[in-house]
Amino acid sequence: MNPLRSTICQASSSLRLSAGLRSRSSTPATTPLRRRSPMVLPSSTAVFRRGYASPTPTPPSGMDEQQAKARDQAAVGPFTWKAAALFLLTGVGLYMYFESEKAAVQARRQADLASKSIGKPSIGGPFSLLNQDGKEFTEKDLLGKWTLIYFGFTHCPDICPEELDKMGEAVEMVDEAVGKPTVLPVFISVDPARDTLPQLKKYIQEFHPRMQGLVGDYDAVKKTCKMYRVYFSTPPDATAADDYLVDHSIFFYLMDPLGQFVDAFGKATTAETVAEKVLEAKGKWEAAGGNKAAGVPEQ
Repeated sequence: MNPLRSTICQASSSLRLSAGLRSRSSTPATTPLRRRSPMVLPSSTAVFRRGYASPTPTPPSGMDEQQAKARDQAAVGPFTWKAAALFLLTGVGLYMYFESEKAAVQARRQADLASKSIGKPSIGGPFSLLNQDGKEFTEKDLLGKWTLIYFGFTHCPDICPEELDKMGEAVEMVDEAVGKPTVLPVFISVDPARDTLPQLKKYIQEFHPRMQGLVGDYDAVKKTCKMYRVYFSTPPDATAADDYLVDHSIFFYLMDPLGQFVDAFGKATTAETVAEKVLEAKGKWEAAGGNKAAGVPEQ
């Protein structure tokens, strides 16, 4: 090779090497950032998005819709129209039962209140007086007998005679209907100061031959009137010589063979009504067993 050409080639190679080194040293050490292009997912990849809860939960992996429904039914039990109808009928039945029981309880309460408010009054009880013959007469002498009792006084001008006449007529009607003596008429004086035994005996004979006339001292008469709830206004210290007025109740009582109150009759009640009431009460008494069942003497 020519020595000159060799020298020129070496100089050219040195210049290229020097230029290459300067170019590398001038290039920054870090690689500039590149903008990433959006990532495109294959069409077969599932995309999960945030959304609101769905009424129907997504079945777990590996479980189809029918299996999920079967699982839910197993958790809450089978629900069919038959079960719904049975549930409804049971509810209606229970409601009707409790309503009927409530009505029954209310009816029993109303019956109890009615019996307490309109029940028979406490009339009658122990007493001790003298009859027209001077013999002791007590409530025990009424046992076994149907009795009509009237409270009055022998000097009564009109009301007492009228009521005692009515009582006597009713007694005769009952005796005739039954076929034998049935009712005992009793007259109790509320004027012990003037109604002596002889006066009392004479007075009652005008109304009925079986009538018993009873009287006693003031305290005994007052006690008897209290037992029978009879009002009277006789002065406690009155004497036969005194001039005074007597006011008293003007009705008479029907008492059963046990001496218990049955009914009361006022001035407007007729003798026929009294007789009907006595016969009605006697019929009920006999239907319940009569005197024998009550343990009192037979008439």
